[in-house]
Amino acid sequence: MSESRSEDLKDPKNLEPIADRESAGERKTSGAPKRGHEWVLVVEDDPGHRALLQEELSDAGHAVIAVTTAEEAAVQLAERAFVLVVSDLRLPGADGFAVLERVRALVPAPGFIMLTGFGTIDQAVEALKAGADDFLTKPVDLEHLRLAAARVLQVRHLRAEVQQYREVLVERGFHGMFGKSPAMLRLFDLIRRIAHSDGSVLITGESGSGKELVAQALHQESPRARGPFVAINCAGIPESLLESELFGHAAGAFSGARGARKGLFLEADGGTLFLDEIGEMPAAMQTKLLRLLQDGQVRPVGANEEVRAEVRIVAATHRDLSTLLAEGDFREDLFFRLETFRIEVPPLRERGQDIEHLLDFFLRRHALAQKTPVRHLAPEALRQLLGYRFPGNVRELAGLVERAATLARDATIRIEDLPERVRTNPAGDTAAPGGEVAVRLREEQWETLEELESRYIRQVLAFTEGNKQRAARILGIGRKTLYRKLDDAT
Repeated sequence: MSESRSEDLKDPKNLEPIADRESAGERKTSGAPKRGHEWVLVVEDDPGHRALLQEELSDAGHAVIAVTTAEEAAVQLAERAFVLVVSDLRLPGADGFAVLERVRALVPAPGFIMLTGFGTIDQAVEALKAGADDFLTKPVDLEHLRLAAARVLQVRHLRAEVQQYREVLVERGFHGMFGKSPAMLRLFDLIRRIAHSDGSVLITGESGSGKELVAQALHQESPRARGPFVAINCAGIPESLLESELFGHAAGAFSGARGARKGLFLEADGGTLFLDEIGEMPAAMQTKLLRLLQDGQVRPVGANEEVRAEVRIVAATHRDLSTLLAEGDFREDLFFRLETFRIEVPPLRERGQDIEHLLDFFLRRHALAQKTPVRHLAPEALRQLLGYRFPGNVRELAGLVERAATLARDATIRIEDLPERVRTNPAGDTAAPGGEVAVRLREEQWETLEELESRYIRQVLAFTEGNKQRAARILGIGRKTLYRKLDDAT
C-alpha cells in the first residue's frame, strides 16, 4: 500500500481525487488520539501532498492535524502537545524555518522533519543545524517518511526517558519524602534531631501518610545506616506464627521446624527493626517485646538460651493507643517504653501546599515506569484535587495519579479522568490548599475563566520558583505562549 501511494506522490495527476476532498486553506484533522497515540502536525500547502501525508501518518497510528501555513501551525502548536512536526520548507508567507523556530522554543520540543521539493545539500545542512531531526526531499517516498518518523520519535522518547530518570533521581526529597510545608519541614527537623539516639520511637499518623518512610529516614540518618533495616507488619501475621517470626526458633521447636531459624530481631542486629501496626500486637507478644526492650535479650522459640540483639525499635500505628490503653488492649508499660520519642506524621490535608509538588513527582514517576509522555493537569482537574481532603493521604494521591494518567486520552488529565469521589466532592466539604476548610461561594464570588487561568499560572510559577521553562512544561504550553499570557495578565 505504501508503494502505490509513493507512486501517487510522484505523479501529480493522481492527486486530484484526494485534493478534491480538501480545499487549499482548510485544516484537516484525523480526530482525537486514541489512548497511547500521539499528536503529529503536518504543515503543507499543496492539498494533495497534505492529504497523503496525513493519511500515511494516520495509518502509522498517529493522530494527525494538517494545516497550510506557518501561521496556522503556530496556532496548533500553542493549543496541543505534539510529538512530531512534518513541515514543507516552502510555504505561503513564513517558511518552514519559521515553523522550526517555533517548535524549538517548546518544552519539550517535538521532533521535526523538513520537506522540500527544491532540496539541496546546503538546505539540508542548514535545517539540521537549526534543529531539525531529519530532512526529506519531495516527491516524498512514503516508506521513507514512516521510517524517518519512527526513528525521530524513538530518539525523542529515549531522550525524554533519560531526562525523566535524571529528574526522578535528583529530586528524591528527604529520603523519599517531599514537602516544603511548615508541617513537613518540622517533621524533617525532628527526624534529624532524634536519629542519632538509640531510644525507641513511636510513629503515629493516619493510614497512607508515610509512616514507614519516616522509619526508613530515621534509620538512614542514624549511625546504624550501614546496618539492616527490617520491617514487619504486626497485623499481617497470624498470632501463632508471630513469635517465631520475631524471635526465631530452635530446630524441632514445633511440628515442621526441621532447622533452626533466627527471627527478625536477630536479622536486624546492629540496625533498625520497624514494627508497623504495633497496636495489633497480641497481649502475649507485648509482654515478650517489653522484656526484650528492657534487657536486649532474645530467646528463640524452643531454645534454652537467650541471645543478645542490639536493635533500635521503631514502631508505628494508625490507631489511637490511648484508647487501647483505656480498654486494656495495650500494655501501659510497653507504651511508655516505645514512646521514648514520638513522631506524629501530618495528614496530607494539613500540608496542602505540597500537593502540587507531589502531583508533579508522581506524574513523572508514572511516565517513567510506563514509558509514556508526562501528563499534565487541566486547571479544573488541579483545582478539584487541591480541594479534596485525601482521606487515604499520600498513598491515595499516588493511586489517583496512576489512574488518571492511565485513563487520560492525550497529554492532559481532565476532570473526567478523576475518580467520582473527587469529581463530585462538594465545595463546602473541601480543604483549601493551605489545609483550611473551604466554603461555598456565592455567584458573585466565583472567578472568571480568565482570572482562574491567571491565578493558576501564578501558582505554577510560584511552585517552580520563577522557572518559566519548567512552568511552561507543567502548563503544557510553549514558553512564548506563557510570556504572552503573562503580558495579558499585567
